[in-house]
Amino acid sequence: MRSAPLGFFDSGVGGLTVVHAAQQLLPHEDIIYLGDTARVPYGSKSPQTIREFAAQDVEFLLSHGVKAIVIACNTATAHALPTLRRKFKIPIIGVIESGVKAALADPDTDRVGIIATRGTIRSHAYQHALALKKTGILIHVKSAPLLVPLIEEDWLDHPATDAVLHTYLDPMVEKGIDTLLLACTHYPLLIPKLKSFLPSDIRLVDSATTCAEDLKIRLTQLDLLNDSKDHGTLQIHLTDLSEEFEVLAKRFLARPPGKIKRAVL
Repeated sequence: MRSAPLGFFDSGVGGLTVVHAAQQLLPHEDIIYLGDTARVPYGSKSPQTIREFAAQDVEFLLSHGVKAIVIACNTATAHALPTLRRKFKIPIIGVIESGVKAALADPDTDRVGIIATRGTIRSHAYQHALALKKTGILIHVKSAPLLVPLIEEDWLDHPATDAVLHTYLDPMVEKGIDTLLLACTHYPLLIPKLKSFLPSDIRLVDSATTCAEDLKIRLTQLDLLNDSKDHGTLQIHLTDLSEEFEVLAKRFLARPPGKIKRAVL
């Protein structure tokens, strides 16, 4: 099983930031990515529908012989992870557990701000996980629906993005947060921008990097690390093909995505 590929899925392109982080940490692993672009976004769907979609995504990846699966989507992790772990025997890793663990890695963490999509905030998954692990922690949340389209439009340096970020984050800064958890896999692209205007003592925790780090730990524990010396490959499968995705994929992966295949679930 060590030589089998890793499976990643998301409703769209955002999960490729998790893939990119995994490629940096695990360069010898082959990866199969499924983007359910025909049904994006998951955040506007009911929890039951998200669980049904996520199960279909897992079944697709299993049909390609993966050895472990990463839910590279905060909304799907929030609503579907426990159900998927009960239904399937394969190791399944979500982005929330690792993000919470990283946020609390500093024992002085006391006030955590969370920005995410509406679906992730409404699930209370991050809030619940943080409160369970640290009594008395103060949590400030903000759904940030405008950030994903701004990122996909490549407006990272646009004044409109600056204005939106200040609108979302200034109230959290005023409340004295010491940690900002970026609970959407699109948001790592905002890190240089965030570092430029947030106070330097606010820690940034992004779910993509922390998930990749957790994945490496889990694979090591399970003796599933690929021991090949060759550079790993990446296969991308989408339920709906578009030219726009290829442009976005190149930006999120920091390199051309290669051939993209049509997936039928």
